[in-house]
Amino acid sequence: MSTVAQLAVVTGTCCNFHRTSKCLGFSFHNLTSVVATTRIRTATIRNRAKAPLSVTCSAAKPSSSTEISSTARIRSEVLTPFRSVRMFFYIAFVAQASLGGLIATTQLIGALANPSRADAVTDITKGLGIDIGAASLFAFLYYRENKIKNAQMARLSREENLSNLKLRVDEKKIITVSEFRGLARLVILAGPSSFITEAFRLSEMFTEQLIERGVLVVPFSTDGNAPTFEFDETEDMEELTNKRRRLWQLVPVLTPEWSEWLDDQKKLANVSPESPVTSTL
Repeated sequence: MSTVAQLAVVTGTCCNFHRTSKCLGFSFHNLTSVVATTRIRTATIRNRAKAPLSVTCSAAKPSSSTEISSTARIRSEVLTPFRSVRMFFYIAFVAQASLGGLIATTQLIGALANPSRADAVTDITKGLGIDIGAASLFAFLYYRENKIKNAQMARLSREENLSNLKLRVDEKKIITVSEFRGLARLVILAGPSSFITEAFRLSEMFTEQLIERGVLVVPFSTDGNAPTFEFDETEDMEELTNKRRRLWQLVPVLTPEWSEWLDDQKKLANVSPESPVTSTL
């Protein structure tokens, strides 16, 4: 079982072991919030809880209401430098075909009104059909290109918002999510404190594997109550306890901003606002 799947299974089994938990996936390399729909097969947890769990990852759709920053627009232009040129020519071709269609329409009216020009009706009709077809084609291409552009800029804007969210590493150090790029793989657990506490308890068996793969957990309580983390302070468990403290050391800062971002992601993925989610970066 992969590390992310293991943690997803662990975090999803809190409170109700038959619950289906939504997983919002992200690529940490680009801090992108759009992923392909993935279904993780039912897994069996053999330690303490043995009930199967189905975890579904849903792809987020672009939001038209997302505020696009100038940085996101610039990045979009850099990623697709010839898009503006293509869209300009699409508009130009639509205008040209529309003008040709208008001229052909007036010629067709004149030909229909003049019996002596009846032979020209067929040719004029063909030209009008070509103009209408060309205008429709280039209008469709422009619409598609513009839709892709808006989706890309919305995604880049969400990446920027995510990268600016802050995390407390210890009492004296607060850093942004973007600073973890290349250093750690973040897993955000968002849900009631009982959900996070149970996930913490069940994650004990996966601590070694998660730490080896550079995974760090970001617990975010949505009910306003702080989750309870109880570490084994015995001498025999000192090494494992230190690893568990490292795994669960991050604390979200400025929780309203985190709540706003998570609510937006849930809406995009069609997830209930009350549903606990696991987001992997």
